[in-house]
Amino acid sequence: MEAVAQLLDIMRRLRDPHDGCPWDREQTFATIVPHTLEEAYEVADAIEREDWNELRTELGDLLFQIVFYAQMGQEQDKFDFEDIVVAINDKLVRRHPHVFADEHIETSAEQTEAWEQHKLAERQAKSATEGRDHSVLDGVARGLPALTRAAKLQRRAARVGFDWKRTEPVMDKLREEIDELQLALDIEATPEDMFEELGDVIFTCVNLARHLDVDAESALRHANAKFEDRFRQVEAHFAERGGMESASAEEMDQIWEHVKRQQSAEQED
Repeated sequence: MEAVAQLLDIMRRLRDPHDGCPWDREQTFATIVPHTLEEAYEVADAIEREDWNELRTELGDLLFQIVFYAQMGQEQDKFDFEDIVVAINDKLVRRHPHVFADEHIETSAEQTEAWEQHKLAERQAKSATEGRDHSVLDGVARGLPALTRAAKLQRRAARVGFDWKRTEPVMDKLREEIDELQLALDIEATPEDMFEELGDVIFTCVNLARHLDVDAESALRHANAKFEDRFRQVEAHFAERGGMESASAEEMDQIWEHVKRQQSAEQED
């Protein structure tokens, strides 16, 4: 495609050792990673807001990250853009034998199971090649957002039966972890102990989300957006009085509850 070729050429010029952009020339695989993560989140944000024009722009920014990695890979004789495309083409064909070969799959649930089996076989083969024992947790990237990684670790463990069958025991476990956190507070435990207990609470919350078929990362993003919207309304209320700094905690809480009730009423309408 002409547009893709132009994009690859733009990237080459940006990285040109003599005439390129100083910032682009200085980047490495490691320094680009935070930008890649940020662009991925901006894609998710545009989708949640259903801003399709913005989504087109954000997807372009995310594509540029891939092109950036491809250019650096080519400079180091590791891989290039075509290698990346060939690799994903091969993987998609390999993992969809019901489309590109003779395997027969009826439902999306069967496809999910088959997909996981194909990935498991690939991970096992990789472990054997590297001369190490295989773990069901292999391949869960450490760079994932913590909530997302927790859910993936839990799903992997569940595949071999390490899981509760119902939601109620997860709720019981959450209460147990909250009680342990409360005890740590009561005895004024060390910051390290607080850190440990709070992590257990959050990990169990992710487990609960998984059993409720809720994506914890998306749920928290939604809660963040809800908090931001309500807080801005509280700010706007007190702006006429010189700002929130002049308000008491009780006054701010009253306005917060008023905003919540108002939003609830609007949603019911």
